[in-house]
Amino acid sequence: MSKYDWESIHSDYRTGQLSVRAIAAKHGTHEATIRRRAKVEGWQRDLTQHVRTATVSKLLRSETTHSTANLPDDDHALVEAAADTNVRLVLEHREQIARWKGIASKLAITLADMDVTEDNVADFARTLNSGVDALGKCIRLERQAFSMDSKEQDHEPPERRLTDDELEARIIPLCQPCCPVGDIA
Repeated sequence: MSKYDWESIHSDYRTGQLSVRAIAAKHGTHEATIRRRAKVEGWQRDLTQHVRTATVSKLLRSETTHSTANLPDDDHALVEAAADTNVRLVLEHREQIARWKGIASKLAITLADMDVTEDNVADFARTLNSGVDALGKCIRLERQAFSMDSKEQDHEPPERRLTDDELEARIIPLCQPCCPVGDIA
């Protein structure tokens, strides 16, 4: 019997929710071990888009069905569980962002009521700058958490989700015209 729950590791890998490093940490194994097994068994991160679609659908509380209807029952269950996890995380983020936005608002009220003198103008300016930065970050994070900016939703290039072997398979043809095959390591 294996020391690791490879079925759960494979499920986590397929949903694309976690990086390989995070999967390794979650399951108490090494990243290289997971990568090796994924390569040998031909694992794919084939449910990533389904999880994203299901997450957005659940967050919007849409009555329309998301794109898991055409998936096998096992995959449908994986996607739904991953989407539920994502929804809980996004809702938690929304609460935390609202809390920080409230703190930034308190700072703005305090600064608005503050008398600015020659003695405190430098401190006032630093505090004002920090408050504006904090509010800007809160607004950016809030827009992400509420899926208002589609560009920010998927800021990770798709190549980041590829295995080393998949990347190498893409690189080799690009090097063919300039390098003899034996020179490509």
